[in-house]
Amino acid sequence: MVASVQLRTGRDLKRISTELRRMGEKQLGAEFRKELRAAAKPMVPAVKQAIRNIPSKQPYRPDGLRGEMVKAVKLEVKTTGRQTGVRIRVDGRKMPAKKKALQAYMEGTKRPWRHPVFGHDVWVQQQPKPYFYKTVRPLSARANRNIRTAANRVANKVT
Repeated sequence: MVASVQLRTGRDLKRISTELRRMGEKQLGAEFRKELRAAAKPMVPAVKQAIRNIPSKQPYRPDGLRGEMVKAVKLEVKTTGRQTGVRIRVDGRKMPAKKKALQAYMEGTKRPWRHPVFGHDVWVQQQPKPYFYKTVRPLSARANRNIRTAANRVANKVT
């Protein structure tokens, strides 16, 4: 589950970062990455809160399914490679074994899953409870503006 926040294309961010490295501007490059991270940072607690608020018969527990998903939320800033950009993700790799796709099932981006009811041989189909995109979409315009501002600020320092 990944949401890309892109003000410009990732290529533009990559080009700025490459130019900073070519010029030997390590400190400015670090400042650029720090500003990109700060621009998207408000989205992380919003996604975590949306996960905590997923409807359930049980109250939220940090060691429950929703707690495991909250721990898997992360912010990535990449200024090199093919996936250049700023991303908020619920990283399946940080989920326990056999639960690595849980975030996609909960969002509904994968087909609904089936599981046994505790202590019985009865299986039920779990309905998705979308939480990610409905939380990220309203915040992305502001994050895009902040990223654009950061990129322009660094570009002005370079020129």
